[in-house]
Amino acid sequence: MRISVRWAIVFALLFPVFTPSSAETTSDSTKLKLEKTITGDISPKSVRASKTGFVSAHNMMYRHSVTVYDAQSFDLVKTISDQVNLNNLGQKGYSGLHRGAPVEGAFSPSGDYLYVTNYAMYGKGFNREGTDKCSPSDKYDRSFVYRINTTSWQIDAAYRVGVVPKVVDVTPDNKYVLVTNWCSYDLSVISIAEQKAIKTIKIGAYPRGVAISKDSQFAYVVQMGGAVIHKINLQNWERELLNVGSNPRAVVLSPDNSMLYATLNSSGRVVAMDLTTNKVVRTVKTGSASRSLDISADGTALYVVNYTSDTVSKVRASDFKVLQKIKVCNEPIGITYEPLHKKVWVACYGGAIKIFSDSLSQ
Repeated sequence: MRISVRWAIVFALLFPVFTPSSAETTSDSTKLKLEKTITGDISPKSVRASKTGFVSAHNMMYRHSVTVYDAQSFDLVKTISDQVNLNNLGQKGYSGLHRGAPVEGAFSPSGDYLYVTNYAMYGKGFNREGTDKCSPSDKYDRSFVYRINTTSWQIDAAYRVGVVPKVVDVTPDNKYVLVTNWCSYDLSVISIAEQKAIKTIKIGAYPRGVAISKDSQFAYVVQMGGAVIHKINLQNWERELLNVGSNPRAVVLSPDNSMLYATLNSSGRVVAMDLTTNKVVRTVKTGSASRSLDISADGTALYVVNYTSDTVSKVRASDFKVLQKIKVCNEPIGITYEPLHKKVWVACYGGAIKIFSDSLSQ
């Protein structure tokens, strides 16, 4: 008996055939598996994935470089020297060449630019390099954020910010670049339209992690020298303090922005805060000195590096069960989830990047 095409379509719609491959695989149902180790002339303090297929590593003053990798092939795309002519980049009052010390990076929403913080600057006019233990009264040198064009992979702009800038992020509406300044205890707000820092917001001892809501309404800025995260309204600059626990370091938001996740460095824990009630609703110990963290694109899994445990922990977001704990390298310090290929990249301070698959197709 022949069935008409029309009735075949109706039958398929009424009685769809489900197969295991047609079901959506969530990140909390997969396992991390080491796929690649990258070495070379690197000393990565952090790694950051774009939405366009690149991952950057920021190699501090130990290598004076940013290295960029193809997220699919893992090949090195470019090594970018941190040496610049600040005067040529529109920063008046400087002469000669200067070097930086890349700490962290953030891609613009379109992926056209990569913004990189520099722990310190080296060259004429810079004489007082900041340290990890510091305060505004120390009067260390202010530093710069670089902008790298991702077509040419050249530094094409520089922005003067505070002292020892650490974490950088870009608002989803591409209006602001936000930078936490470790030693000046503040947050620099760079206007992309005006191409300069337009505002400085006092935070308190040791600002670090930054997360921004997807509607660009709020920024969540970690105060590592305390027990709070500053929720800053990016429309009127009003703020609210969220108590998350002592010594918070890094922060991410769930994809729907209903939950905030933060690492507590000294206790080696991760906490979840419900942003409808501003209450911590879950906590789990992941290791010793929990540092950076990231979240899967579907929001079901968190990935945490534990610096002195030498481990990476994968945590289920729904109930905070630790799904995996893997010995990864000596002093893992940075981590990023690469969404296009579902990979987790880990920065090992000693000179390596570990890449893990996190999907069923391994």
